[in-house]
Amino acid sequence: MSEMITADLVDLDLSAETKEAAARALAERMVTLGRVTDLEGFLADVAAREAQMPTGLDGGIGIPHCRSEHVTEPTLGFGRSAAGIDFGAPDGPADLIFLIAAPAGADDAHLTILSSLARQLMNAEFTSALRAVDDAAAAAALIRGDESPAAAASTGPEGTESADGSKNSVAVSAAASADTATGTTTGTTDTTADTGASGERPFRIVAVTSCPTGIAHTYMAAESLENAGREAGVEVVVETQGSAGFTRLDPAVIAAADGVIFAHDVPVRDKDRFAGKPTVDVGVKAGINKPAELITEVRGKAARGEVSAGSAPGTPVERSGDSAEGYGTKLRKWLMSGVSYMVPFVAAGGLLIALGFAIGGWTVDKAPSVMDHFVWTQADSWGALLFQIGGVAFGFLVPVLAGYIAYGMADRPGLVPGFVGGAISLTINAGFLGGLAAGLIAGGVVIGIQKVKIPAALRGIMPVVVIPLISSAIVGFLMFVVIGKPIASAQKGMTDWLNGLTGTNAVLLGALLGLMMCFDLGGPVNKVAYTFATAGIAVASPSDSAMKIMAAVMAAGMVPPLAMALATTVRGKLFTKTERENGKAAWVLGASFITEGAIPFAAADPLRVIPSAMVGGAVTGSLSMAFGATLRAPHGGIFVVPLIGNPFLYLIAIAAGVCVTTALVVVLKGMRKQAPEGTGAGVADTAIAAKVDSKEPVAA
Repeated sequence: MSEMITADLVDLDLSAETKEAAARALAERMVTLGRVTDLEGFLADVAAREAQMPTGLDGGIGIPHCRSEHVTEPTLGFGRSAAGIDFGAPDGPADLIFLIAAPAGADDAHLTILSSLARQLMNAEFTSALRAVDDAAAAAALIRGDESPAAAASTGPEGTESADGSKNSVAVSAAASADTATGTTTGTTDTTADTGASGERPFRIVAVTSCPTGIAHTYMAAESLENAGREAGVEVVVETQGSAGFTRLDPAVIAAADGVIFAHDVPVRDKDRFAGKPTVDVGVKAGINKPAELITEVRGKAARGEVSAGSAPGTPVERSGDSAEGYGTKLRKWLMSGVSYMVPFVAAGGLLIALGFAIGGWTVDKAPSVMDHFVWTQADSWGALLFQIGGVAFGFLVPVLAGYIAYGMADRPGLVPGFVGGAISLTINAGFLGGLAAGLIAGGVVIGIQKVKIPAALRGIMPVVVIPLISSAIVGFLMFVVIGKPIASAQKGMTDWLNGLTGTNAVLLGALLGLMMCFDLGGPVNKVAYTFATAGIAVASPSDSAMKIMAAVMAAGMVPPLAMALATTVRGKLFTKTERENGKAAWVLGASFITEGAIPFAAADPLRVIPSAMVGGAVTGSLSMAFGATLRAPHGGIFVVPLIGNPFLYLIAIAAGVCVTTALVVVLKGMRKQAPEGTGAGVADTAIAAKVDSKEPVAA
């Protein structure tokens, strides 16, 4: 394995004025060394991570970082700016900038080293040495841990090992990280040693840190909390739930703790382990920037006897922190949580039903129960069996949707009222819309109950008796008596409207659904269109209009990856080597109706790829509706073509959309290639990729 940072990846006179320019300057060094294969694609991934949360930290540090499929091996780039660059830190610009590049499939050993660096950034001696060093090779050696900060400061540019033979800084930090994971955090106050003559033990805190990427902030927050604990004479043991996995804290350590700190921007795994203790729940940056305040806060809660009940407070909805998410963003996440758990039921149930029709014929839905009549040697019986199993799977769609929307809002306590509300929605014929409402109501009711102060004697039965009982009763009352009937009427009205769509209206709907399927390639808008289609066929006997909508949605969703695959085949020189390799996989992904197969292309060149895909998707969706193609299966791509009504015309619709998107991508990328050399990002990217990947000449 090559070293993660060398002198070639260090810029001690970084002249960039913005964080984007700084990331580009360091990333270009990575491209030159072959560590990054697609400059623009990698920078898009860095920008996406930066958009989630600013990566500036107190103390003049900026740590832009990401996981990216454009990274060949874990790499660090370091730049030092005399003027400072704004990375969104509360205390001002950063002069020490680390660009951390991790491959999408980085192994645990690499990620452990990256986490060790993140911990070292909390070490004032380490950052002071970086500000003092005046040689790129010495800076790289210091960051790698080949020499200690003291040695770097004393020896200058050449850098030698310290006189006392100190271990390298990254190795020491890696040991601390490993100790933390097993519940024996290095440097925390030892209970026996600090008990003292009085016999009093120090205050004990267990903490969990995690961030969306799990590379840097997770471990920096852990180090910051541990340092603050040492200064306050408090035991702090941290469980880091990062990209390299996590080791659960010893239950005995949790049981002995006096308080809990959650510093996270993604849900804490196995959160119920910490229930019944004073708890502070914040975003991960608060764990980095104000650890002493968090320790003081949790000690205050312990002194007042404020403890969590059941699932610890601070669910993904109510958690206060630095993320500053609006309720619109939260609502989208709650709904996507429900949809993500529902989709496997849709796929399994829908395909089973489709196979049932294929084997048993179109009258299989009228077959008697296979419990009463099943003949092993008759195809009709097997078709009826598959159809009835699929029908049972479909029966879970709305309850699962509602249950996991509530789960996204209120964690595990939301599951029971969510499932109950979803089942009631089916009972009263409120369908998909009723499930959405039931999930949101259930989550809100549980959150409200959790805010009520409960006597200590009742806290133990709250999660298993009180919360399920009260929340289910409230949700059931609202669904049966208050809102159920209006929602059922709205559901019926929507169904009648869809059944009445013909001619131009149907074609326009197909175009709209095609645009939505290709807008974000598997993202929230895509999922809205897909869920709309699957909800229509999630009944024993879906209408003809519902099956046409399903056909249009699947056809449009196949277009982007198939078009990118075709474009890399017919005009390969317009794409990097990595994109051409991705194009081979895109054939299979597109044929399987996995729209996400086009994401690598869209991330590298969104302004050309996404509009082209949307146009092709709209063409396919409208043609599918115009041809009257129908589909009973919610997934399967080209492999369920025998189950499609008007299959020949359906394939023509897909081919038309693929050709349109391919032509647009080729034309738009061709226009970029004709720009004067050096004036466009695409030219520079292609030239670099050609030198790094295969020394191929840049296409004219």
